Amino acid sequence: MTSVLVVYMTRGGHTARIARCLCEGVEAAGGQATALDVRDAEKTGIDWARHDVVVVGAPVLYGNYDKSVMRFIERHKDALAARPNAFFNVSVVARTPEKATVAGNRYMQKFLELSPWKPQELKVIAGKVDYPSWPWWDRIMIRLIMKMTHGPTDPKAVIDYTDWDDVRAWGRHLPELARVTAPTA
Repeated sequence: MTSVLVVYMTRGGHTARIARCLCEGVEAAGGQATALDVRDAEKTGIDWARHDVVVVGAPVLYGNYDKSVMRFIERHKDALAARPNAFFNVSVVARTPEKATVAGNRYMQKFLELSPWKPQELKVIAGKVDYPSWPWWDRIMIRLIMKMTHGPTDPKAVIDYTDWDDVRAWGRHLPELARVTAPTA
């Protein structure tokens, strides 16, 4: 049975939900999956030998990735590269088709420029607007960004742009990565 580890960073919980959905997809395909918050992974450590495939996921926050994700990648780039692997990002800008692709998503391109790890597979996932649950500063800033990008600005708006069927389908695909020859570090 193929074992897939999904290490993720989440701030409001949406990326954690995506990680769990990926795990559901892996399990539906007959694999075994574990979702692990990057902070927990750093505290408890990872038994890399237990996992055939590793996936890292992170939301885009104000155009950047949380430092904890980049530290994790820097610290574990050799372990990540030593097995089939993938990376996904989550952003509200991916609500439009042209920005939901690896080539069209500037935040994925930024990740590829900054990351010392070069994942074998990449995925862009649309995120969620949830003004009521965000701190007041985030509500103001994100509404401003949304106004500039022609997105929703209603302070009561809760809009989930995530294509959950696509997330599950990618999860079902992840065990297939183990069928390819593991990369060398």
